[in-house]
Amino acid sequence: MNKRFFAIIFLFFSFIVGCNTSTNTSESNLPQETTYIENKGSDTIVNLALAWAERYNQMIPDVSISVTGGGSGTGIAALINGTVDIANASRSIKPEEIEAIKANGNEPVEFVIARDAIAIVINPQNPVNKLTLQQLSDIYSGKIKNWKEVGGEDRPIVRLSRETNSGTHVYFLEEVLRLGDSEKKTLFSPETLLLPSSEGIGAEVRQNPNAIGYDGLGYVTDDMKVIAVAREADGPYVLPSADTVNRGEYPIARDLYMYTNGQPTDIIATYLDWILSSDAQEIVTELGFVPIK
Repeated sequence: MNKRFFAIIFLFFSFIVGCNTSTNTSESNLPQETTYIENKGSDTIVNLALAWAERYNQMIPDVSISVTGGGSGTGIAALINGTVDIANASRSIKPEEIEAIKANGNEPVEFVIARDAIAIVINPQNPVNKLTLQQLSDIYSGKIKNWKEVGGEDRPIVRLSRETNSGTHVYFLEEVLRLGDSEKKTLFSPETLLLPSSEGIGAEVRQNPNAIGYDGLGYVTDDMKVIAVAREADGPYVLPSADTVNRGEYPIARDLYMYTNGQPTDIIATYLDWILSSDAQEIVTELGFVPIK
């Protein structure tokens, strides 16, 4: 009887130890918890942000970064609503947007993450090679309607622009149409075709010999013709490149931004620090943008 009792006790404790060992083993084999970063905004930046996210995830697999476009305004609106960790913008944040973020108890923090030249692109069949900022303003506002007015053939000008939610659209309006003068109220011609993406502008330019558009330098391909631009009629006329942007020679260049609600901490701060590193800035160069370092 005693032998049977001790045998039962032995089996019971063996079962308990086996369960604990199994539990500990399964816990040690669990994958690390993934941290997610939501990143949204500028379509100009989206390809660069996707490349950064992919490279960072390869280095640190337990950090997953979701990148979506939609325009600078969309990204900043999401930041105001608190639905993203990082907003991408190809223009600086507006005073009313800052106030909206502050009204929600936050303070926007700005990071300059790269620079960009806005290239003026036309169809390769178009003989025009150069334009001044004033001519571009007159073309897009509708004062100049025919290519013969700027040294081209007798053809109507088809104006292409990004949509109004685009930071590139806002920058082009303020710095090209209005020539950097905040007092001017010049607007895009009502005949301007508003396209939802940089790729859309490129596609239209390739197939339409009358078209003119503007795109971030990283979206320009060999089957587009890039126009040299001058601040004044007596020149110099300059083509966009990393070198001409860094030397301050190309007149349509800008900073590219990321914004956070408050000073970032933990994984978001670490990610933004990496974006400003030489490793991440090499990707900037690879994609046709201008590195800040």
